[in-house]
Amino acid sequence: MSKIKIFSLGGLNENGKNMYVVEVDKDIFIFDAGLKYADDKLLGIDYILPNYDYVKENIKRVKGLFLTHGHNENMGAVPDIVSEIPNIKVYGTKFTIEVLKRELESCEIKFDNLIEIKPHKKINFGENSIFPISVTHSIPDSVMYVLNTKDGAIVYTGDFVFDPTMMGPYKMDIGKIAYVGKQGVLCLLSESFYAEKKGHTSPYHRTAKKVREILSRNENRIIYNVFSAHIYNIQELFNEVAKTNRKVVIMGKTLQGIINNAIDLKYLKFDKKKIGDLSNINDKDVIILVSDDREKSFSNITRMINGYDKYIKIKDTDTVVFAEAISDTQERSAVKIADKLAKMGVKTIMFDKKEQLLYHASSEDLMLMINLLNPKYYFPVKGEYRFQVANANAAIEVGMDKDNILLKQNGDVVEIVDGNLVESFDKVKTDEILIDGNVVSDVGEAVLKDREVLSENGIVIISTTLDKKTKKIISGPEVITRGFVYVKDSIELLTEIKKQCVEIINNNIDTNHVEYVKLKNAIRENLGKYLYQETECKPMIITVFQEV
Repeated sequence: MSKIKIFSLGGLNENGKNMYVVEVDKDIFIFDAGLKYADDKLLGIDYILPNYDYVKENIKRVKGLFLTHGHNENMGAVPDIVSEIPNIKVYGTKFTIEVLKRELESCEIKFDNLIEIKPHKKINFGENSIFPISVTHSIPDSVMYVLNTKDGAIVYTGDFVFDPTMMGPYKMDIGKIAYVGKQGVLCLLSESFYAEKKGHTSPYHRTAKKVREILSRNENRIIYNVFSAHIYNIQELFNEVAKTNRKVVIMGKTLQGIINNAIDLKYLKFDKKKIGDLSNINDKDVIILVSDDREKSFSNITRMINGYDKYIKIKDTDTVVFAEAISDTQERSAVKIADKLAKMGVKTIMFDKKEQLLYHASSEDLMLMINLLNPKYYFPVKGEYRFQVANANAAIEVGMDKDNILLKQNGDVVEIVDGNLVESFDKVKTDEILIDGNVVSDVGEAVLKDREVLSENGIVIISTTLDKKTKKIISGPEVITRGFVYVKDSIELLTEIKKQCVEIINNNIDTNHVEYVKLKNAIRENLGKYLYQETECKPMIITVFQEV
C-alpha cells in the first residue's frame, strides 16, 4: 500500500501559474508548470512563475514533468525551470513539444530531456505508471493524465470541454475515460475556471459565426489580436478568410513560427498563398494577426497606439478585434485601450465574455467528468477560490460526499495513506517569482515597492559637491525632481528643501570627516517628513555627494 501526497505549487485561488505535485511513496510526479500574467498593480512585471524550490530540492526523486498542453498558463514556466534544472525530464505530446521547442529556442536555452509521448500509451515508472488520454481543448494534442498507483488512479484533467464536433487532434476519448473510471479512481483533480457557469460550454466557445460577421461588416484593414496557442480559434478565422479575397499577415516571429509549423504538420489547414508579408501590411482589406506571447496583455496594441511599433501605424479606418473574451483581470486594461482607440477614431470589437466562452469546462461538463470517473476523492484545481467552491458544489450535486471534497490553497498537502484520507497539517513553501521581460531572475518585492513609490509619488534627487579637504559645501545642494511637483509652480518649496539640506549637511559634518551613510539617512528622514507635511506625498529621496 502507498503513502500519497498531493499539493499545488501554483494554480489554486488564482488564474494561471498551474503546477501540481503528486508524491507516491518516494516518487514525485509534476503536472504542468505554467505562468501567470501580471496585472496593472505589478509595475513593469510581465509575468509570474510559481516558486519551484521544492522541485530543485527533491530533483533526485522527480520522475518527470508532464505537460497537458501548450498554453503558457500550463507550460510557460518550463524555460525558466529547465535552465536551472537541466536534468529534469519533460513529457508532452507532439504539438506540445513543438510549441515548447520554439519557446526554448527563442529563449536560447539548450535542453535535451524533452520526451514526446502518445495518447493512450502507458509509461511505466516501477510500480506506478502514467497513462495520457486525449481531451478536447483549443490547442491540438491536449491530454489529461492518469497516474496509476497500487491504491487506485490519481487523475488530472488539465483543461477540457465536451464537444463532439471537434475531431482529429482535438477529439476527446470518452471511452478511455469511462474505462479508467471503471478501474477505480482514488482522486480526481479537475479544473474550476468555469465552474460557476451553468450548462455546458459547447457550443458557446465557437467563434466562426462571430468571425464571419466581422469580416462581412468591416471592409477595411482588420488588426486581429489572437492568443498564439489557441490554434482552433485561428483555424476558425482561417476557414472564414478562405471564403474571401483577403490576405492574412502574421506579425511576430513566435506567432509566425507556431502558425507555419502547425500548417506544415497539418494541425492547421490553410492555403499559404493567402499569407502575405510586410508589403501587404497597408493593403485596404488585409487581416493582420498579432499576439502578446509572454508579454503583458495587450502590450502589442499599446505599442501601436503609442506609435512605437516598427511596422504598424494605426489608421482611423482600421478595425481592432480582440479575438477572445476579456477576463476579469484584463478588463481594466482593455477598457483603457478601447478608450484610446475610440479617441483615434478606430472601431474596436471585443468578444463578450458572457456570450463567447473559452475552452474550459462549465458546471455540466464537470459533473459529466465526475460521473465518468467516479472518484473517491475530488480536488478542485485551476481557478480562483470561488471557482473552486463552485466546482465542489457541482460535485455535491452529482452525489459526492462533502467530506471527500478537498478545497485547498497553494502549498496545502493532501495526504492519502493506504487509500484513505488522513489529517495533514503539512505545508510546502510556495511563493511567486516576478519576472520583468528583460530580467532573467526574480525582480523581488523591494524592486517592486520602489517602482510603486516612483509611480505614485515621484523622485527627489539632492546633489551636493563638498571640498575634499575642508568638507565644506562648494556647490549645491541642487534639487532635481521627476514626477513629484511642477518646478515653476513650486519655487518656494524647492528653496525650503535646499535650506533644510544645507542645515542637515552642516550639522552632520565634522572637520575633515563625513559619515556619508549617517548624512544620507538624516536627509531622507527629515526631508521625507517635511515633504509629506507639505504635499502629503512620499517621493523617493536619493542623495548624491561628491568631493573635489
